[in-house]
Amino acid sequence: MIVVENLVKTFGGFHAVDGASLRIEEGTITGLIGPNGAGKTTLLHILGTLDRPNADPTTRVEFEGQDLMKLSDQELARFRNQNMGFIFQFHELLPEFTAWENVCLPKWLGNSFSNENKQKALELLDLLG
Repeated sequence: MIVVENLVKTFGGFHAVDGASLRIEEGTITGLIGPNGAGKTTLLHILGTLDRPNADPTTRVEFEGQDLMKLSDQELARFRNQNMGFIFQFHELLPEFTAWENVCLPKWLGNSFSNENKQKALELLDLLG
């Protein structure tokens, strides 16, 4: 589950996200809809731990009960490697690898590749295929 409370992110004097709160239950599919400049990408970057919100004692960003606001940059990098998957709007696979190798790459880089990861990658590709 993802829980966000009172999320604020400013760039200079511009409030990209101003007091957003949301709860995403495990197993649900959630979409963000809004006009350009509404803060959708900023929110996704914070949820994906690619960026941090403004420091505010009332802000809460949790993933499965873990307070992401308290993690160091190195801990966030490890968290992303173990818990996040990203598909960007203008995504590209690395052409020198197969689709399966592209899916497995984060686990290889994190030195945590296993037979279970191999099977999960095959299942994910099968869903797309």
